[in-house]
Amino acid sequence: MRVLCLGHAAYDITLPFNGFPVENKKIRLEDSRVECGGGPSATAACLLALWKVPTSFAGIIGSDYYGKKIIEEFHKFNVDTKYLEVSEDYKTTASFIIANKETGTRTILTDRDKNLKFNKIKDIQLDFDYLLIDGDEDELAYKLLTTRKCISVLDAGRCNEKTVKLAGLVDYLVCSNDFARDYTKMELDYNNLDTIKKVYDKLAQDFKGQVIITLEKHGSFTKINGEYKLVPSIKVKALDTTGAGDIYHGAFLYFISQGYDLLEAMRLSNITSGISVTRIGGRNSIPTLKEVLEYAE
Repeated sequence: MRVLCLGHAAYDITLPFNGFPVENKKIRLEDSRVECGGGPSATAACLLALWKVPTSFAGIIGSDYYGKKIIEEFHKFNVDTKYLEVSEDYKTTASFIIANKETGTRTILTDRDKNLKFNKIKDIQLDFDYLLIDGDEDELAYKLLTTRKCISVLDAGRCNEKTVKLAGLVDYLVCSNDFARDYTKMELDYNNLDTIKKVYDKLAQDFKGQVIITLEKHGSFTKINGEYKLVPSIKVKALDTTGAGDIYHGAFLYFISQGYDLLEAMRLSNITSGISVTRIGGRNSIPTLKEVLEYAE
C-alpha cells in the first residue's frame, strides 16, 4: 500500500501565550516559541510515514531556510520527497501562530505568495492506492482524481470554488464545521443535533462520497446505514489545537486503509487528534500509533 499526499506545505512558528495579546503592547513570552513544519496534507503525510505507511508528498516550497527545515523534517519522518518541488522564485509559505493556552484555541497568520503553484504536474508517475488532498494544488488534484484509480480523501478546511469542485470527486469528504456552514449557508449548532443533521443532509445530497463533518472538541459526525452517528471526542485539557484537523485526516486515512470500519476509524481519529491538542505545536504533536491504540483500550 502506498499513499500520496498532495497540497499545502508551510513552516509554522507557534507562540504559546496565556490568553490573547493586547494590541499596541510590548510582551515577553513566558514559554519559548515552537517551530516545525505545517500544512494539512504535509502533516498528514508525516503521521502516515511515522506510522510505517509508505507515503509520498507532492507540493511546493521555496529554496530558503524554511524550505530546508521542511525537507529535513520530512526526511526525519521518512516521507518520500521525490515530488516535492523546490522553487527558486518563491518563498516558502510561513505561518505565525498564537496558541492560547487558556482556551486551547489558536490564531494563525499565514504568509503565502498568491502566485505559488506546483508545476511538476507531468512528473507524478507514482502508483498509489490512496490519495489525500487538502484543496491546494487543485489542478493536479483534479487530474489525479479523474485519471487515477485510488481511494481518495479530501481535507476540506476552507470553502472556496476549488475545494468544492474537488469535493464532488472524492470517496471521503472529511470537512471542517466551517466548510459545512459556509457551503450550506445553514446554522450548525453543537447543542442542537437537528441542525447538524440538516447540514449533513445537504452535503450528502450534493457530494457523492461518504461525508464526515469534524466538530472540533465535540467529535465527528456522519451517517451510515441510514443512521446519523455522532462520534464523541475524548476529554482532554487542550493547550494548542494547531494541526489537530490535519492529524485527524492522516489518522482517518490510516485506519480506513487498514480495514477498520467507518465508525471505528472516526473514533480512533478522534483519539489521535485529541492527544495532539495536549501538546504545543502542530506537527510535533503527532502521537505514535502505540499511544493511540493504548488509549483506545
